[in-house]
Amino acid sequence: MKKLNQSRRTSKSPLNFLKNLLLSHWRSLLLMFMGVYLPLQVVEILAVQIWENEGGFSWDIPILQAIYSTANPQLDTIAVWLTQLGGFWTVLPVLSAIAVILWKRRRWRTLAYVFTTVLGNFLINRTAKEFMRRVRPQLWVSKAPEFDYAFPSGHAMTSMTLVVIFVILTWHRPWRWLVITVGSLYVLVIGWTRLYLGVHFPSDIIAGWMVALAWAVGVSLIMKPNLHRMNSANSRVEPETHLLPEEKQLLEK
Repeated sequence: MKKLNQSRRTSKSPLNFLKNLLLSHWRSLLLMFMGVYLPLQVVEILAVQIWENEGGFSWDIPILQAIYSTANPQLDTIAVWLTQLGGFWTVLPVLSAIAVILWKRRRWRTLAYVFTTVLGNFLINRTAKEFMRRVRPQLWVSKAPEFDYAFPSGHAMTSMTLVVIFVILTWHRPWRWLVITVGSLYVLVIGWTRLYLGVHFPSDIIAGWMVALAWAVGVSLIMKPNLHRMNSANSRVEPETHLLPEEKQLLEK
């Protein structure tokens, strides 16, 4: 009996509870560290350096010049066309179609995640641009000029947000790696077009990617859009309005 009581006390000790909590949530903690904390650290470093030194980074202009050295009329046409695929108003119809599908399937939590992520992406980008007020590069006459501020890149944020949403929504599907591969290529191509057209510094692109990644992943950790699970016992999909076990425990306390 003494051993049993001692075992119960040990299992209820703060250190043991903390250990079990960390072990049960290590995947979420790792995702938070890799997908939220590290990207935000990169953004902080970039923002502070740009704020303190208006000239930006020493590697910004050499990278732009190296990319522009490959310019030709054919690439100009391709870049102007491709860069439109990363614009907010071009991506919006795709996201709207996803929202309609989620609405028809009554996946309210996932729909709320998509809406919150997209709206937050837009507001964060506009706010950050007005706060940083970084002027766009003036190295050559762009084939697709922009007239607002540069940091962070809206196209980089929009393309990354779209890809992260797709990856999160398809994470439990067998073809998720295809989504990751195609999505990564898409993000890189959009980033290249912004540099080739001379409307962004490389640091604008990196900051846009990191902000969008941190926001989309952070919101997913809070809202948990992939709650739908196939019940192996009766092969039915549980509604997304069901509470998580930890949510039920909080309500019962």
